[in-house]
Amino acid sequence: MAILGIKNDDNARKDNDVFHYPTSKNALIIFTRNAELGKCKTRLAATVGDESALEIYKFLLRHTVDITTPLNVDKFVFYSVKKRDNDLWDETIFRKKTQYGDDLGIRMQNAFDDVFEMGYSRAIIIGSDMYDMTTNDLQNAFNKLIDSDAVVGPAKDGGYYLLGMKEVQQAVFKNKTWGTDTVLESTLADLKDKKIALLDEKNDVDYYEDIADIEVFQQFFPAELKK
Repeated sequence: MAILGIKNDDNARKDNDVFHYPTSKNALIIFTRNAELGKCKTRLAATVGDESALEIYKFLLRHTVDITTPLNVDKFVFYSVKKRDNDLWDETIFRKKTQYGDDLGIRMQNAFDDVFEMGYSRAIIIGSDMYDMTTNDLQNAFNKLIDSDAVVGPAKDGGYYLLGMKEVQQAVFKNKTWGTDTVLESTLADLKDKKIALLDEKNDVDYYEDIADIEVFQQFFPAELKK
């Protein structure tokens, strides 16, 4: 599953109290981990090493910036640990907040609650490690959400890489074993009485095998893994 974070504390809640006046009906929520050696893409690092995994994650972050910047929506970056200034997320484009909550589901629900309380009509959440996603994919998701209650982007690992809603559906954030292949199925079951738009299935980057044959990633691999 591509949307990840870690537990945070009450300081994050206070950090998110700043109100942002909407300039669009649409809000994009981007969940990101702070890029630190040994603390990101750990399953990938098991094969390529911590330093290569960090460089790959930084590359994926830049890709996420590139595909989200052109979108004509309000964009929010929710950091896993601490909000950063003067990083690759331009503060004139991305509004910065911090994740808070005891597990991934609660953190995502809190993020949706935060943006809906600001007055947005539609909100979509993504992670920051999807190489197999484009600006057009995101725009298509917002378009589909106009006439749907929810939009879901299925990931090949049984999770989802994108979730969008017009109002918080609390059930989708509860009773999930996050990071397993049951997440998509149980989420769709929670939304069975809603009008759902399903996007194309995509592959997120969790393991070496997910990117082993993609040329652009070869530059980051240790010599013994290069093809």
